[in-house]
Amino acid sequence: MQKRTDPSPLGWGSRRGRAYLSAAPSRGLGPASATLSHQTPLGSSGPHASCLDLWREKNDQLVRQAKVAQDSRQFLRGQQLAQDVLEGFRGLLHSLQGLPAAVPVLPLELTVTCNFITMKASLAQGFTEDQAQDIQQSLERVLETQEQLGPRLECGLRGLWDSVLHYSSVLPELLPALHHLAGLQAALWLSTDCLGDLTLLLQTLNGNQSEASEDLLPLLKTWSPPAEESDAPLTLQDAQGLRDVLLTASAYRQGLQELITGSLPKALSSLQEAASGLCPRSVLVQVYTVLGTCLRKMGNPQRALLYLVAALKGGSPWGPPLLEASRVYQQLGNTAAELESLELLVDALSVTHSPEAPQLLIEVELLLPQPNPASPLHCGTQSQAKYLLASRCLQIGRAEDAAEHYLDLLALLLDDSEPKMPQLWEDARKGTNESPHCLSWVSATYLLQGRAWVQLGAQKEAISEFSRCLELLFQATPKDKEQGPASSCEQGCMSDVALQQLRVAALISRGLQWVASDQDTKALQDFLLSVQMCPGSRDASFHLLQTLRRMDRRDEAIALWWSLEAQAKLPQENAAWSLPLYLETYLSWIRSPDRETLLEEFQTSLLEPCDL
Repeated sequence: MQKRTDPSPLGWGSRRGRAYLSAAPSRGLGPASATLSHQTPLGSSGPHASCLDLWREKNDQLVRQAKVAQDSRQFLRGQQLAQDVLEGFRGLLHSLQGLPAAVPVLPLELTVTCNFITMKASLAQGFTEDQAQDIQQSLERVLETQEQLGPRLECGLRGLWDSVLHYSSVLPELLPALHHLAGLQAALWLSTDCLGDLTLLLQTLNGNQSEASEDLLPLLKTWSPPAEESDAPLTLQDAQGLRDVLLTASAYRQGLQELITGSLPKALSSLQEAASGLCPRSVLVQVYTVLGTCLRKMGNPQRALLYLVAALKGGSPWGPPLLEASRVYQQLGNTAAELESLELLVDALSVTHSPEAPQLLIEVELLLPQPNPASPLHCGTQSQAKYLLASRCLQIGRAEDAAEHYLDLLALLLDDSEPKMPQLWEDARKGTNESPHCLSWVSATYLLQGRAWVQLGAQKEAISEFSRCLELLFQATPKDKEQGPASSCEQGCMSDVALQQLRVAALISRGLQWVASDQDTKALQDFLLSVQMCPGSRDASFHLLQTLRRMDRRDEAIALWWSLEAQAKLPQENAAWSLPLYLETYLSWIRSPDRETLLEEFQTSLLEPCDL
């Protein structure tokens, strides 16, 4: 907040037992010279104090009240105080804008507008169309003073800004407040990815519209908002503070995008720029995490670990750096540290963080995009982290640990803490499909838990888990084919291809256990059903062929072999759907590594004696 050297403000406000000021001056008087004709509160300078001075005092009082709300240790109390301040700014702005626009009042009016927008955006945790309308109305008020508004309305916000900034060059007293408002406009455009408009605005503010540079970071560094007078109205956040926030947020957003697109050296430079700027603790953790990801991908895992350790220092464990640390340790071959990081990740995602007191400022977090699955800051849910830990244990041969983690995962999925989980199993048995994404996770858990029992040599338990998986899967309804790329299937419903492959995987897995327990008839049923469900599956056909051969059903085996040969000669279509990673991995586990060699042996042993 900006300090003032003028005397302490008048103590008027919405307290009980106090007299109130009339916000509107008597008719016929200009806003700058209007005087009060109603009662004034105790402690005022008398009945002749101007409305302009009293409005300024009211603004300053609200800013001080906002500081009290921000410092409140009680969350609900702080929120209520902040809402009261917001309504106070709303009423004050209504009073100011209820009069014809006048140059002497505009600096105060624009300052109140900036404070009001800052409060509204911070409480809403983001910008909305309302803030854009507030900015537009303020720009129109500036142009009203020169009777230049008419034709400018069709130009939108960009045209209004060009006109206002050109007009303000002859009215230097408006520049500080206009740069403050421009900072809020820049924040709004950055948060909504209107980067073209933002670039043009910064070029105009810097007086270099003709330059071709479109890089936001140099433009923000060049922008130097004019200093406000010492007796100017108080602000929640001045233009210089907004500029620093914009610089950090722009560098971070740019670095994150460069990382996702693979421009690693540029990403490293942008992220280091963000880390050196005005970076609150929560944002610094994110920046260090993304720097760790960038350095890992650049082949420098040791430096990556330094940033990840820094991200985890001095606070409760946070998911993304723990997930990234597990990837770095995997790259280094440190399996123990990798699994420990995943265990800490599961614990971190189980913690419910209590809300913090409101920061009544435009902060870097408000200008950042929400993490998506492609972002290194996306660490999923506790269930997904538990699944990752379980599957990783299974991949490295720690079957007992994997089985324990899969049991924990199943209990977690059925726990009351997950969305719609308590009724999942019963809903599946009844044939309801209200939670198809939960259904896919539970069925996958049974499948992988069955695999863990296989690794432990427990055939009975494995068959039981595979049967539970199939019981769920045969009541599941596939997602419409027009849903879109299957990369999103893990986030919601399964595609029909993923559902089909999951059923085939469960049938083959159970069939292999029937084979291992010398029950070829039951194995034949499962393999035959898997081929019927997915005729193009060479894995399913191969296991069926082996079973037919073992059962000495020669004619059926030869017919199936010819079918496989015909399929192999057909052009292989690239599936439009990619399978979830866990399913791709699982199918590789049940695929015989010497399948093609065995098919050649089959041809030699069965087909040549028949002169085929």
